[in-house]
Amino acid sequence: MKTNQIISPENLVYAKPELMNNNHMHYCPGCSHGVVHKVVAEVIQELGLQEKTIGIAPVGCAVFAYNYIDIDWQEAAHGRAPALATATKRLLPDKMVFTYQGDGDLAAIGTAETIHAANRGENIAIIFINNGIYGMTGGQMAPTTLKDMKTSTSPEGRNVQTMGNPLKILELLALLDGVCLATRVSVHTAAAVKKTRRMIKLAFENSMAGKGTSIVEVVSTCNAGWKMTPAAANDWMVENMFPVYPIGDLKNI
Repeated sequence: MKTNQIISPENLVYAKPELMNNNHMHYCPGCSHGVVHKVVAEVIQELGLQEKTIGIAPVGCAVFAYNYIDIDWQEAAHGRAPALATATKRLLPDKMVFTYQGDGDLAAIGTAETIHAANRGENIAIIFINNGIYGMTGGQMAPTTLKDMKTSTSPEGRNVQTMGNPLKILELLALLDGVCLATRVSVHTAAAVKKTRRMIKLAFENSMAGKGTSIVEVVSTCNAGWKMTPAAANDWMVENMFPVYPIGDLKNI
């Protein structure tokens, strides 16, 4: 029996967003980036912001984000996306401006740009992909690498006495008065994807409403860099990443 029931965009599972191009994605099988890209495209489409959205593409695994989502993009130097987003939003305040950054980009070379943009309360949204390593350049240790976690530059595991502790930058950003939203999500289950979608939508709405800086951290896998199957990487993330980077809202005003 056929019905004319309208399906909520949140409940769509397999439909391809209209804003997603037909380009073949370069991400490794099982990578979280593709899922997050789909969510971003869905939210922009739902909010009717295709002509008003400007994305700031990063340096890192998602450097080619502009190949996949049909909106206006700018390319930023490594770590400088929040600075470029600041200029873009101030010059074009009617636009919805967001950055898409990995942990090496945002929490290492871009730490200053991230903190100062957030402290000023720039009306931008930041999507922060945290997989605990530098994925694109060979799996090196990142600021977010866990204690004792093995990487190509910490083959015996991260030693906090010599290499420092994992950087919980979302907790730092949540303390800043300019930040209106600081939340941590994931995309490893259908329910988690729906929560991520709601938070990215809220971040984009905040940008348009002039509420300040929104940061959505997506705790992610890098099964290629972690040298695991996608399924094993999801399990490892839940067991090891979530205790250090717990899912949930740190700030939502």
